[in-house]
Amino acid sequence: MRPADKNTLLALVNKHGFHFSKGLGQNFLIDQGVPVRIADGCGVTPETAVLEVGPGVGVLTAELGRRAKKVVAVELDRSLEPALNEVLRPFPNTRVVWGDILKIDLAALYDEHFAGEDTVLCANLPYYITTPVIMRLLECELPFRCITVMVQREVAKRLCALPGPDYGAISVAVRYRCDARILFEVPPESFFPAPKVHSAVVRMDLLEKPRVAPSDSRLMFGLVRAAFSQRRKTL
Repeated sequence: MRPADKNTLLALVNKHGFHFSKGLGQNFLIDQGVPVRIADGCGVTPETAVLEVGPGVGVLTAELGRRAKKVVAVELDRSLEPALNEVLRPFPNTRVVWGDILKIDLAALYDEHFAGEDTVLCANLPYYITTPVIMRLLECELPFRCITVMVQREVAKRLCALPGPDYGAISVAVRYRCDARILFEVPPESFFPAPKVHSAVVRMDLLEKPRVAPSDSRLMFGLVRAAFSQRRKTL
């Protein structure tokens, strides 16, 4: 099953009694070309392990499962379990871990599922948790080869920004550890329910070592947050 069209998606969620949650920012892909392009562009190979965040009904998970050695997807909403089980049944190399990506022990998750593996991270992130999730992933300093995320277009520009109008704390964090670029944009009609904004897919390739070597990276990130917390001030 490929539920990335509106009729198939609605039939699937209605069958399993699922209801969309605005509070969880649930906008599911209904354009099959988008998950294919994300899976093609996120650096996955038949020898790659993938950590996915927010699989939803498994549209992107299935595409990753077709290409990767294995996929572990972290999902918060347990009511998606019946739909995910149906969509991912043909892919024994996929597994769902139920939990909150902002609270889960990422180091323990990595050690359990990815130690010694060539690992990439891929996510269609809800808009409301985009920045905290990306900051957490960068601060945890786990050895992902690259991080590919679909986010709001304006956020994508900040992730890839150099010093200038779009530059912010998240731009510094990304630049510190990654080379980032926008792969492509995604219009609202590619989702159901359709959001009011455009999205974009960003790939961040992690550097072998950060661009600078602070004596305390936690202190550095704290300083960066403080420096950008007063939006109308000039340092």
